[in-house]
Amino acid sequence: MTQTVFRAGAAATDITPSPGTLVNGDFFPHRATHIHDRLHARALVLEQGDMRLAIVVVDICVIPRGMIDEIKTIIAGQTGIPAPHMLVSCTHTHAAGSVGDIFLTPPDEAYAALLPGLVAQAVILAMGELRPAVMAYGSVQAPQHAVCRRYFMKEGYVPENPVSGGTDAVKTNPFGAEHMIDRRVAEADTGLSFLAVKGAGGEWISVLANYSLHYAGDWENGTISPDYFGVFSRHLTQLLEAGSGFQAIMSNGTSGDVNIWDFLQPQRYPTAHYAKSDIIGKDLAEAVYSALPQLEWNAAPVLAAAHDEVLLKVRKPLPAEVSAARELMAATDYTALSFNMDALRRIYAREQVLLADMPDELLCPVQALRAGDVTIGALPGEFFAGTGLRLKEAMPHYFTIGLANANLGYVPPLAEMERGGYETWRCRNSLLEAAAEEKITARLLQLLQSLQ
Repeated sequence: MTQTVFRAGAAATDITPSPGTLVNGDFFPHRATHIHDRLHARALVLEQGDMRLAIVVVDICVIPRGMIDEIKTIIAGQTGIPAPHMLVSCTHTHAAGSVGDIFLTPPDEAYAALLPGLVAQAVILAMGELRPAVMAYGSVQAPQHAVCRRYFMKEGYVPENPVSGGTDAVKTNPFGAEHMIDRRVAEADTGLSFLAVKGAGGEWISVLANYSLHYAGDWENGTISPDYFGVFSRHLTQLLEAGSGFQAIMSNGTSGDVNIWDFLQPQRYPTAHYAKSDIIGKDLAEAVYSALPQLEWNAAPVLAAAHDEVLLKVRKPLPAEVSAARELMAATDYTALSFNMDALRRIYAREQVLLADMPDELLCPVQALRAGDVTIGALPGEFFAGTGLRLKEAMPHYFTIGLANANLGYVPPLAEMERGGYETWRCRNSLLEAAAEEKITARLLQLLQSLQ
């Protein structure tokens, strides 16, 4: 007989790289020197009849599209779950092994060869944990940590643009220029949404949470750490006194313009290593824990999925810009750079040359999932808080998982593209046409509405 009872299972695999592995997420490469905490791929599988959904969140900075497709192929071959029913995303910790080429850091080939199998194994193990279950949706506000990192500056401050050679209308992360800040550009999305899953007997299976905040980054270079995402998982597990079959999963939302570095109140966090991530992870876990008694549980949620690809143009440099970039590259020793504006000009010159050789168009995967009255959107990059807030206004019981199914870098709304700032500087990590955000979110909203 066809199984019609709602079932769920969760599992994790250890993906911690060895010391010496390349670490990316910075303009310059680093190598792992010590492990503060283990990294994981955490998976939740939901099943209702013949429909299965798999959501995987990986403690890593970014995973390129080709590797995610490889992961999904392995999972499909082992479980029969179709690729459009899988969501694979990154926490975006900047203290993990490199499997994506970012600025001057290439993938670590040995680690990249191991990761697909390890991530896929998390889903395969979760399939073995499937049991009758109930689920619920919750959402609380957690405004104390997320702030917009883009600022309008006072007259007299010149936000330089290393790509155009001109100036921007805004400054991202104005270190050392706090006294020149006028105001923040936008509001953060401070909502903490979550999907809670328990077994029919009351045992905890998983909590999949979502918060729109960049990593805390409170470690020294060379550290391997899941950042506040790992603290959240450990602390919620302890609060619930959950067994080994439980997985607390924190996913990254629309945090492209949001972090914890509040330049208007720079002293509000302790400065010790790991102190910020510990505070944030525990605060978020306790907020979820406090909301659990008010949840309404659903024993028969409808599951559904929709997927599409949006064709987008790539922002390419002009031939004269490529020629000038090549000249600057030829005069640069990239092993001897120190972080300053001159170094940024040289790093972004290299990016223009690499961009020139890329295709003129790219396919952007867009995905919508439904579990009962909850809908989840998957966006393949770093989208701004305003994007997530607009989608939440349009869809009840909704959240967006960012850095999902591919990495197309920063995807700012058109108004923010026009203002400039770090997130808009043309490179392989900010390469889509100015109208990309509008086109992507319009298609995602159509998919979400089609699942209702």
